[in-house]
Amino acid sequence: MAKTVLTISSKNYSSWSLRGWLLCKIAKLEFEERRLSIDDAGARAELLLLSPSFRTPALDHDGLHVWDTLAIAEYLAEICPKAGIFPLARAARSHNRSVSGEMHSGFANLRSALPMNIKAEFPNFRVWSGAKPDIERIAQIFRECLDQYGGPFLFGAKPTVADAMFAPVCSRFATYHVALDSDSAGYRDHILRWAPMVEWADEAKVEPDEMEELDVEF
Repeated sequence: MAKTVLTISSKNYSSWSLRGWLLCKIAKLEFEERRLSIDDAGARAELLLLSPSFRTPALDHDGLHVWDTLAIAEYLAEICPKAGIFPLARAARSHNRSVSGEMHSGFANLRSALPMNIKAEFPNFRVWSGAKPDIERIAQIFRECLDQYGGPFLFGAKPTVADAMFAPVCSRFATYHVALDSDSAGYRDHILRWAPMVEWADEAKVEPDEMEELDVEF
């Protein structure tokens, strides 16, 4: 069998790569990482939010090539049915797909105003007013899921697709010191202490600073 490879871009800047990587971790899939160079046009388009369709992360498994985070999630749910990628109960599963899809296709103002940057910290950052409704909606999702499913993850005791989708937002909230209600802040902190997130963040912090020019372009 061909080896399993997950293609990603920057660990410091790429929220989509993080999502795909977390999904593979939740699925307990053994894989190799392939890192795209910042000189790759597709990687730059993703990181600068210039492309409507990102080709990273991409998963190569069993002779198949799967890209887009939600496609990867559905694929992993098929090949790793015992991993709990989605909740077992139909109602919870549909809810999970709905909030994951909302994250996947929405919150453009948040993405633009608060780009992912794990290495950075901006304690006095003034959030652009256009991003505030996105922040409020995400906090609402956090509260509703935690209340309905009991936490500490969005859909209960174990991480699912929804947590992989919202984990980069938790990182953004920490980077820019976004004020949150106590429940949402508690979820943010739980995600940032989650072992795969700690592993990713540690590697992001030692990533070479080869992308300084992106600070201006963001």
